[in-house]
Amino acid sequence: MKIILNGREEILTDGLTIAGLIDLKGLDSGTVIVLHNNRTAKREDWPGTALKDNDRLEILRLVGGG
Repeated sequence: MKIILNGREEILTDGLTIAGLIDLKGLDSGTVIVLHNNRTAKREDWPGTALKDNDRLEILRLVGGG
């Protein structure tokens, strides 16, 4: 399947969930926010939200500093 991730086309295996994508990218799920088709995806819904062809995702990292 083809999705748009942070503005770039990605080809992924069918049936991948948001949680699976976070793992695949090696990201810490506690430090990211996900927008799925222009809506904030609730963290508790990530494991059950299967990605579909042409979905659009933005993964934003939270960074602290001073």
